[in-house]
Amino acid sequence: QVQLVESGGGSVQAGGSLRLSCTASGSTFPSSMMGWYRQAPGNECESVSIIDSEGRVYYSDSVSGRFTISQDNAKNAIYLQMNNLKPEDAAVYHCGPAYVDYLPGVGSCWGQGTQVTVSS
Repeated sequence: QVQLVESGGGSVQAGGSLRLSCTASGSTFPSSMMGWYRQAPGNECESVSIIDSEGRVYYSDSVSGRFTISQDNAKNAIYLQMNNLKPEDAAVYHCGPAYVDYLPGVGSCWGQGTQVTVSS
């Protein structure tokens, strides 16, 4: 019955920053591993960053060094700080359960998500 809500997207110039938030309506996330995913029109769903219950993190090569994932379990929230944004980062960003293979699962890029646009 948990619902996830993403927020914080927007439109920025290349080199700018955004901070995305994902909050769960219930008392806990639906999975011990949570992640951020993104999908641009015509592209496949891509794993961006993953964090587990112990705070261990994963980043895709394309965002490593620029993005930071964090969590606040007390608030049932995860965040994605995105710095030095590039036009290729433009996509709809989604949060959801993550998996041990670090790949998107069915539904990882479903839902409304939050839109990020980056202009050059």
